Amino acid sequence: MNATSWRPGFHLSPAVGWANDPNGLCQFNGRYHVFFQHTADWPQSTLKDWQHYSSADLLHWEDHGVALAPSMHEDSCGAYSGCAWVERGGAPDGGDLMRVYYTGNVTDHEAGDCIHVGREANQIMVTSTDGVSFGEKDVQLTNADYPATCTQHVRDPKVWKQDGRLYMLLGARTQKDVGQVLVMASDDGRSWRLHHQIDSVHPFGFMWECPNVAQVDGHDFLAVCPQGLPSEAERWQNLWQAGYFPLDDSLLTTTEVDEHTFVEWDHGFDFYAPQIFVDDTGRTLLVGWMGVFQEDQTAVPDGLPWCHCLTVPRELTLGEDGLLRQTPARELEQLRHDEAPLTPGTDVLLPDLEADIALTNIAEGDVTLTLNDALRLTVAGGYLKVRFLDDAAGAGRSSRIVPLDGGKLDDLRVLVDGSTVEVYANGGATVFSTRWFPHGEKGLRVRASFAGATARAWQMYAPLHETYEPWDSPAPIRACA
Repeated sequence: MNATSWRPGFHLSPAVGWANDPNGLCQFNGRYHVFFQHTADWPQSTLKDWQHYSSADLLHWEDHGVALAPSMHEDSCGAYSGCAWVERGGAPDGGDLMRVYYTGNVTDHEAGDCIHVGREANQIMVTSTDGVSFGEKDVQLTNADYPATCTQHVRDPKVWKQDGRLYMLLGARTQKDVGQVLVMASDDGRSWRLHHQIDSVHPFGFMWECPNVAQVDGHDFLAVCPQGLPSEAERWQNLWQAGYFPLDDSLLTTTEVDEHTFVEWDHGFDFYAPQIFVDDTGRTLLVGWMGVFQEDQTAVPDGLPWCHCLTVPRELTLGEDGLLRQTPARELEQLRHDEAPLTPGTDVLLPDLEADIALTNIAEGDVTLTLNDALRLTVAGGYLKVRFLDDAAGAGRSSRIVPLDGGKLDDLRVLVDGSTVEVYANGGATVFSTRWFPHGEKGLRVRASFAGATARAWQMYAPLHETYEPWDSPAPIRACA
């Protein structure tokens, strides 16, 4: 196995450098646009810019390089996370206008702790008529515009239009070190005022990052990334979490959420900071960061010039229980080729680390799926367990156990793509994402144990391999901060 095998073929990753939060997701003039937090000079630098890719089909991506970079005092310490909103007919020629909103970060550690003192959290807008080049930066909100009850941790704008007015969500940390969302309103997308604040009934983390709204089949969901939740045996197992609150009413009238209703998007080792958008067909799509800031679980091979990647786009739908389901965007099925049936106890060897594995109509009983004798998925006793059998492949990850809704497994889908594995159980009711770095044989060896299921694996085309330069240096694992 060499390092080229670890480069994903249908998950976006940086050509070089560090990647984290997806930003600015939208469909504009017929093309999908994905930006993400990026540091080209990682690990020497941590200064964030926005890397930019676009696609006509969510499969083949064009690399546009850096879209936004620090260039003024108000974003001098990083162009932090944000969103894109498409204004129909807003361009000077009557065409559509892409508005990008992001947080310009400024820190002065000599002045204070950069929480209560020493930080500027500036919300900045830029516009584009072609989706690639952007105009002048317009600073729209500064520390003076936020409630006095907030610290200087206010960031990650999400903008959408509803009932003829624009709204913006901002993640915040109160002076009492409790997470909160600010809801701002605007009639023109430039001048903003506080509409209301959303708190939890009881303190739920010290900061809520990356707020988002999902509106699916007439139901509103508030998504946040709460920092500071205590890790437990079956939930909240990463350093920082990502999930959503199902709302009884409109987000625009919600001022309080019950923290006991919080649902994690993904139980895996590698998931954070998802962003949600609606495409031109009306689908609600989500893309998350396949990474975390935990040093013992953030690892890449020595010599690899890139770190981290994004999940595949996931379609969000409403389940009968009123909660959201996540499934890989249907376009990904176009990458399937050379189907191979899975038989219990028999190894299937695929030539590369790109595969789509599906078990459907699963009968009662335990299910086991082993990949390269390095990673094992086991369903037994109403739980999904993910365990690394090989420490090197796990690169700091070990095992996780997650309860399955209803206590049984009906179907299982697993996407393998280079150094990524995404697991979807029971139609996307339970999702688990992890990175892995298997050594040894070049391809993917799949061994399954199950009863009464239709089980098959497809090889997957890897269109992104044409986007990146080859990188063939075999290497051990090291941690990256």
